[in-house]
Amino acid sequence: MRLQEFWSRLDEQFGPMRAHSVARDHVFSELGGRTAIDAIDAGVPVRRVWLAICEVYEVPVKER
Repeated sequence: MRLQEFWSRLDEQFGPMRAHSVARDHVFSELGGRTAIDAIDAGVPVRRVWLAICEVYEVPVKER
């Protein structure tokens, strides 16, 4: 998954304003206690970050 696709899916799932809040403000234990943005900046694969968000926010499997 490319970063552009990540942001597109995040916007579709949560809406543009909430998507950025989810990525910037929520600390995910699944990502080592990092926010999504911090995890991506640290080199965590974007797909893994997306799936962690999906798990926490219970995104339906067909939308992952």
